[in-house]
Amino acid sequence: MDQAGEARQHSVLGKTFHWGFIILYAYGIFKQIDELEELEDPALLAFEVAFAAVFLGIVMIRYSYMRRFETFMGATEPVPLAHRYLAKGIHTSMYLCLAMLPLSGLLIAGLFTQGVKDGPLQDFSLALHEISASLSYLLIAMHVGAAIWSRVKGEGVWTSMVPIWKEGGASRNELVTRISKLENEVFNRVEKALTSQKE
Repeated sequence: MDQAGEARQHSVLGKTFHWGFIILYAYGIFKQIDELEELEDPALLAFEVAFAAVFLGIVMIRYSYMRRFETFMGATEPVPLAHRYLAKGIHTSMYLCLAMLPLSGLLIAGLFTQGVKDGPLQDFSLALHEISASLSYLLIAMHVGAAIWSRVKGEGVWTSMVPIWKEGGASRNELVTRISKLENEVFNRVEKALTSQKE
């Protein structure tokens, strides 16, 4: 089990990456093209390529910066190792999907400029783009749900990144405390099962 961390805050740069990227992601979803044929407009094609390149660059910079911090920064209680691995896996998967979105978009645009408007290669690129988008929605929903649950428990993680609805310590609600205890027991059992298999 990990030792409880001090109630540390993410840096201003970390918060800027987090909240600024949400705006960029939402804009990318809002402005996405509906039909491949729209890329026949050279100005739109150039914009889509530039947007994808900027999006990918920001994802890579954000990942490089944020990976140096603990997933449960600000936690005031010990976090089971299995829980940390699960959270790290979800974060890494989220970054992978967010990188695949612009990469597959650039592949679609590249094929389109070479006259490949349909066929197996373009179909593969479009499917990869759609799968990446759908998985990103799911993973982000899981991330937000976990953040809200962490806030309800009053672990300190929410307050380290979110400027509103600050935590005032661990929840004293009996139901929340009971569920949180059960959750930790499950993660500890998973951890013991995994470590016993290695021995």
